[in-house]
Amino acid sequence: MTFTRPAVPMIAPSILSADFANLAEEARAVAGSDWLHVDVMDAHFVPNLTLGLPVVQSLVKATDIPLDCHLMIEDPARWAPPYAEAGAHNVTFHAEASDDPIAVARDIRAAGAKAGLSVKPGTPIEPYLEILREFDTLLVMSVEPGFGGQSFIPEVLAKARVVRNLVDAGELRLIVEIDGGINADTIEQAAEAGIDCFVAGSAVYNTADPGAAVRSLRSIATSHRG
Repeated sequence: MTFTRPAVPMIAPSILSADFANLAEEARAVAGSDWLHVDVMDAHFVPNLTLGLPVVQSLVKATDIPLDCHLMIEDPARWAPPYAEAGAHNVTFHAEASDDPIAVARDIRAAGAKAGLSVKPGTPIEPYLEILREFDTLLVMSVEPGFGGQSFIPEVLAKARVVRNLVDAGELRLIVEIDGGINADTIEQAAEAGIDCFVAGSAVYNTADPGAAVRSLRSIATSHRG
């Protein structure tokens, strides 16, 4: 079956920048978004600690926006499938945290979600190109994982271009996603590099109208789409 690239760029607001005391309301504020990005950190794989499975289970009931769960955690073989079982649309884990990414991806899919692989800024993509056939998304980190509000690292776009070319050639079938420092300025170069889905935190939630910010980012990405 031929892979069809999303017709328009996807925007996935990150609730890491939202008000954790009002997550249901914060989800409603970005109605019309393609995905809602949920950063799960365990204070082991990354130094920060955020939210976990119980919050995701609650969010699934509070929003119709598909949840895009990014697991910055150790032992994804144990912890990733329950996020799929909870109703997450896409569950992404880190290549650096897994000895057998293919097995984890298959377990995520068997539990009912799409499977994503993420790589840190300093991790080369070449060792993982072959196994990307087992995945539905590739999440390129454009900041070091662990904290929001960091500056965009443009050098990672070389990895996105490599994968974009393979997808366009029909050798891979996945969505190319980017996370970290995405705003009205950086989304232009990311879009030109062939990114399909853009995770944006402060650029959405640190505005007076998060919904309008989502629409604006999508428009910019559309006009610079590579």
